[in-house]
Amino acid sequence: GRLKGKSLSLSPVYLQRDDYATGLVRLLSLGLRVMTLLEFVVRHSLKQQPTQAIAGLYAGNPKRTAANPTAEKLLAAFSHIYLMVAREGNTVRRWLTPLLPLHLQILELFGSSAQVYLVLTADFENSP
Repeated sequence: GRLKGKSLSLSPVYLQRDDYATGLVRLLSLGLRVMTLLEFVVRHSLKQQPTQAIAGLYAGNPKRTAANPTAEKLLAAFSHIYLMVAREGNTVRRWLTPLLPLHLQILELFGSSAQVYLVLTADFENSP
């Protein structure tokens, strides 16, 4: 369903070459595997925790919890992270949105660390 649905959008495409269509299907298949792995690992980690749910994934109701969050909801939580780059003469200034507690919780559930993000922001200035 994800390949045909909105997530990965494998809809009829009109490509001139067969190898392009094959490459597109392989790329989308890889994306599907990553999404499935993300969902599985987070759900498995949630079952190991005493609370067994994550709150803040629903925009209209931030206190609503999800015991089995979808990969789409987990990735959508990161959609408000922005990188802004401004050039002032010879100086380049960069601002990166700081991580929220929800982001840190998702990264922890996935078995990753916020260090990946913090290394990226080491020489960045955080926006106010």
